[in-house]
Amino acid sequence: MTAPSAVDQGGLEAVSGVDRVASLTGVRAVAALLVLATHAAYTTGKYTHGFVGLVYSRMEIGVPIFFVLSGYLLFGPWVRAAAGGRPSPSVRRYAWHRVRRIMPAYVITVLAAYLIYHFRSAGPNPGHTWIGLLRNLTLTQIYTDNYMFNGYLHQGLTQMWSLAVEVAFYVALPVLAWLLLVVLCRRQWRPGLLLAGLAALALISPAWMVLVHNTHFLPSGARLWLPGYLAWFIGGMLLTVLQAKGVRAYGFITVPLAVVSFFIASTPIAGEPTTSPSGVTEALVKTGFYAAIATLVVAPLALGNRGWYARLLASRPMVWLGEISYEIFLVHLVVMEIAMVEVLGWPVYTGSMPALFVVTLIMTIPVAWLLHRFTRVRT
Repeated sequence: MTAPSAVDQGGLEAVSGVDRVASLTGVRAVAALLVLATHAAYTTGKYTHGFVGLVYSRMEIGVPIFFVLSGYLLFGPWVRAAAGGRPSPSVRRYAWHRVRRIMPAYVITVLAAYLIYHFRSAGPNPGHTWIGLLRNLTLTQIYTDNYMFNGYLHQGLTQMWSLAVEVAFYVALPVLAWLLLVVLCRRQWRPGLLLAGLAALALISPAWMVLVHNTHFLPSGARLWLPGYLAWFIGGMLLTVLQAKGVRAYGFITVPLAVVSFFIASTPIAGEPTTSPSGVTEALVKTGFYAAIATLVVAPLALGNRGWYARLLASRPMVWLGEISYEIFLVHLVVMEIAMVEVLGWPVYTGSMPALFVVTLIMTIPVAWLLHRFTRVRT
């Protein structure tokens, strides 16, 4: 297969066309299923169940996997152009592809969520206002104070904070590429210097975590802004440079390391079962472990794409789920709330996590497929 085209692919959004690596599509299915699983655990009240609860909460690692994929796939054209002595990619074309990939399915999902929750109540819903609709449609809902309670948080759309971060990365990437390849490397292929520059940029995330935990001039929502998660995207950008250098990674090494690291991060050292730990030390540990875990998961697919791990993720079921993983991510929380209340008849924070996961997945797949079918980019 040919190398993935960054103008045709990304971490969260749908993938289409022939210019792709099947296993990288398959790993997106894993990321989406992990996100669904952690939300099923939260909805059934399992986060409070000691170590098992922390394991469930850390399944949010699906989000860092998406971010690493975006860093790898979207930075690729700039790196390949630099390595081949060719002009940089068109920023206009890049921007159009990003908008075309994510916005149609996203806008439909947001409008559907606001319509559905106009007729049903699912507890406090501070974002269910006209300004909340505007903020969610423009993916600016995280740029506020007290986002989680008095801001623009909407039932069924709470996972979209990560898409807002993803879009912020899309905007920042051409600037980062210019800084790294033009300013730092002076339009020459200097992979060692480029790797050093990326490593320096990754330090922005721990610095941001220290800043938001120890100062008060930023809104509380700043914990959800791009600087805090930039290191996860940098992990993928590093893989792009290593791929251009011909470096190889092997699943039998990286996957066990990722699993062990995941269970270490599932201890209290990475904080309570929340997106943003309250303590700065825990936030730093979580940021570092998640960057390492997600990069290790993607590395053998980006750097070699062979062996049992790559074959498993390139299998037909995984690739098919990966194709609709963006849509699964978009709609699963709305579907989960309906499955919990209308199908299973359970009060919130009760019931079986595996049962809710399975029922939600069964109900989500056809909705996601239809959404993908009617909004995908046709080639």
